Amino acid sequence: MVTVNSSFWRDNNRVPITTDGIMITNSKTFTTTGTNAVPIFHVTGSVEIRGLWGVVTTTLGNHTAAAWRLNDQTAQVDITAVGGTSLTGIAAGSTISKKGLAAAALTKLDNVAGVVSEPTTLETTYFSPFVAVKKTAATTDIEYVYTTSDNPTTGVIEFFIRFIPLSADGTLTAV
Repeated sequence: MVTVNSSFWRDNNRVPITTDGIMITNSKTFTTTGTNAVPIFHVTGSVEIRGLWGVVTTTLGNHTAAAWRLNDQTAQVDITAVGGTSLTGIAAGSTISKKGLAAAALTKLDNVAGVVSEPTTLETTYFSPFVAVKKTAATTDIEYVYTTSDNPTTGVIEFFIRFIPLSADGTLTAV
């Protein structure tokens, strides 16, 4: 029997929202310098990711080349472009998301001004879905990667992920 440590998101009336899969959140505080890979979600089995985003809850220090990747402890596969996006100084309330294909950088919705972000005419939904598969007998994680010259850097991001299990053991857990 498989135990799923996640749940459907609920509306204000506590009714489960099931249309886009199961949701998990994970908050990370940043305190290191240099090039960093921060595991945020552990992959088990096969899952379809329906949405991956983060909300800044404490203003970030120096965060350049921000991106997401899948790491099976041998190979790293880009989820967003490896060159990344600069998130330096992005304020609490700003949002980052995986909106395009893996070759595209993550999308930064900086709240210094009002923002509207929508899919292109070719996209059918805002988030770009993808499938993640755990490597056999290895830890496989979705990581947030960034580079900083601050010693140490600062800030907090709360990460969100929506997914649908594809295999009997398919699940994600916060790391």
